[in-house]
Amino acid sequence: MRVRIAFGAWWLGLTLAWMAVTAPWVGGAGVAEPTFWWQLRQQALYLSGVWSIGMMSLVMLLSLRQRWMEWPLGGMDQVYRLHKWAGIGAAVAAVMHWGAKESSGLIKDVWGTAGRPARDAVLAWAVDWRGTAKDLGEWAFYALLALVVLTLWQRLLPYRPWRRLHRVMPALYLMLAFHTLALMPLSFWRLRMGGLMAVLLGVGSVAALWSLAGRIGRGRNSHRGQVHAVQLLGPVAGRDPLEVLCAMPTTWQGHQPGQFVFASFEGLEGPHPFTIASAPGSCGSTPDGRPLLRLVIKPLGDYTRSLHAALQPGQAVRIEGPYGHFDGQGAQARTQVWVAGGVGVTPFLALLEARQPGAVQTEALQPAHLHYCTRNAAQDAVLPRVRQLCEQAQPPVSLQVHDAAQGDCLRPEHLVPHGTALDIWLCGPAGLGQAVRQAADRQRGWRLHQEAFQMR
Repeated sequence: MRVRIAFGAWWLGLTLAWMAVTAPWVGGAGVAEPTFWWQLRQQALYLSGVWSIGMMSLVMLLSLRQRWMEWPLGGMDQVYRLHKWAGIGAAVAAVMHWGAKESSGLIKDVWGTAGRPARDAVLAWAVDWRGTAKDLGEWAFYALLALVVLTLWQRLLPYRPWRRLHRVMPALYLMLAFHTLALMPLSFWRLRMGGLMAVLLGVGSVAALWSLAGRIGRGRNSHRGQVHAVQLLGPVAGRDPLEVLCAMPTTWQGHQPGQFVFASFEGLEGPHPFTIASAPGSCGSTPDGRPLLRLVIKPLGDYTRSLHAALQPGQAVRIEGPYGHFDGQGAQARTQVWVAGGVGVTPFLALLEARQPGAVQTEALQPAHLHYCTRNAAQDAVLPRVRQLCEQAQPPVSLQVHDAAQGDCLRPEHLVPHGTALDIWLCGPAGLGQAVRQAADRQRGWRLHQEAFQMR
C-alpha cells in the first residue's frame, strides 16, 4: 500500500507541477480546428516528458539504497518495488512521449500545418545542440524500453546477463537528462517548474554518476567480513540449503530479527540479498571476538547453486545492511500469523531464535502461529530445526506444517480459525503471496505484511 501511495503521490506531484506552469492550451479552439490538435500534441509532448524524466529521476535516487528510504516505504524490499514500478512508469511515459512526437506527421496529413505552434525557445547554449539532444533521447528511449521488457519478461534473459545490462541504466539516464536539459522550453526554466526540474536532474545525475563509479553500497553501511564456516543442511548439494556463518568486523552494529543483507563473496558476482537466519548474538562470536552472522541460502538459481563449491572458510565477504522491517510484530490487539514458504522460512528462523530461553528481547513479544509450507517434509533439512525452535519459543509459537508431497498445500481458509483480526507475516513464493493477498483483500480484518524479495 505504501508503494502505491508513494508512486501515486510522485506522479500527481509531477502532474500538478506541469499544470502550474501551463496556460489553458486549447485557447477556445474546437476539436474540428487544426489548432486544437497541434496544441494537444505539444502539451502531451511536454507532460509525458515531465512524467518520464521525473520517474527516471526517482529510479536513480532509489537505486542508491539509502537507509532513510526504508522508513517511509516500510523496508528496503519495498524500496525495490517502488524502484521497479517507477521504471515501468518511466517507460510508459516515454512511449507516450515518443507517440506524441511521431503524431506530427498524422496531424499534418489530416489538418495541415495551420495553427502549428512555433518552436519553443530553449536555453541559449542548447540552440546548437537540439539535433544531438533529440538523437540521444531517441536512442536512450529504445534502450530503456528494451531493458524494461527484459526485466518484466524474465524468461528472456537469465539474471547474470540482465544484471550486466542493467548497469547501463545510469548512462541512459544521463542521456535523457541531457535531452531534457537541452530541449525543455525556456519559459519553463523561468518558473517554478524550472527549479523542480533542476532538482530532479541534479539529484538523478549525481545518483547516476555515483552508480557508474561503483559506489553504491560502499558507505558506512558496508562491512568487510569473512566466511567462518560453511555447512550443507542435507545430503544433496544443489538441492538442500547451505548454511554460511560470517564473521563480522567490530563496525557491525547488530541487526533485528527478520532483516536481510546484501552479500558479496570474494571472487563471485554480487551483491545478492540474503535474509539473516539468526537472532542477534545467537551464533556467538569468533575466538578473537568478532560477532557471527548466519545466512541460510537455498539453491534457487545458477549463482546460489554454485555457492556450495565456491565458498571456503576464510573467504572475504562484504556485507551491506542490515535492511528491512519484517519483525513479525503487529498490533497487540491482533493475532500474529506467520506464513513461510520454502526458503521464505529464513526470517522466521531469526524471529524464533529471538524467542528462545536466554535470548535478549528488546520489546514485549506476542504469541504467534507459524504455517510452514514445504515441498516434501521428509526431505526438508530445515524442518527439524523449525520444530525445535517452535517447541522452545517463549512467548509460544504454534506450528502447522503443510506438506505438498502429501497433498497438504496451504489455502487461505487455513488461516480463518485464527480469527478475524490478523496480522499476517508472509515470506514465500509469489503464488502463495498472491493467494493470501486476495484472501486478505476480502477479509477486512486481515493485514498482510509481505517480504517482497524479488529484486528484479
